[in-house]
Amino acid sequence: MSPRTGHFRFESGHHGDRWLEPDLLLHRPTVLRPFAAKLAEHLRRYHFEVVCGPLTGGAFLALLVAEQCDVAFAFAERFAPPPSDALYQVIYRIPDALRRSLRGATVAIVNDVTNAGSAVRGTYEDLVACGARPVAFGSLIALGAWSSTFAAANHLALESLETLPNNLWTPSDCPLCAAGEPLEDPST
Repeated sequence: MSPRTGHFRFESGHHGDRWLEPDLLLHRPTVLRPFAAKLAEHLRRYHFEVVCGPLTGGAFLALLVAEQCDVAFAFAERFAPPPSDALYQVIYRIPDALRRSLRGATVAIVNDVTNAGSAVRGTYEDLVACGARPVAFGSLIALGAWSSTFAAANHLALESLETLPNNLWTPSDCPLCAAGEPLEDPST
């Protein structure tokens, strides 16, 4: 996933010093399929009816996990305002056509790489707004402590194939900003 170190701004608005590019893994479904099967194996014990993932990467992985578990699939679309220093501004919303079918359903949320949790948090909030009952959260890679903290606070089972340490700061507390290091564009 082309790990990089530097000074990055994440979708959540947080700053950090590690960047992973999960889209490279998603580029080859035959490479991703064994990871999806392994995550499905870990999640299956939580008895859910639907797997839901945030677009983009989480949804593609969630589709493969749903297939492995022989359950329904749903996704949450991403709506992003212009970037600012505010945290968690990106909104995730289940499409209207799927909302009704989620009412009362038990759901496993699946994401590719979870860092500050913007996509998972937004997906969770809209699933609850739909009347769904999230019961588990799975990620290929959980960076830092956010995933376990969020899962515990929301009574979700947590499964990840890998957990890696991570530095994550609010913009006002970022030591890289304080040192004058410019933010990098991860796409370059």
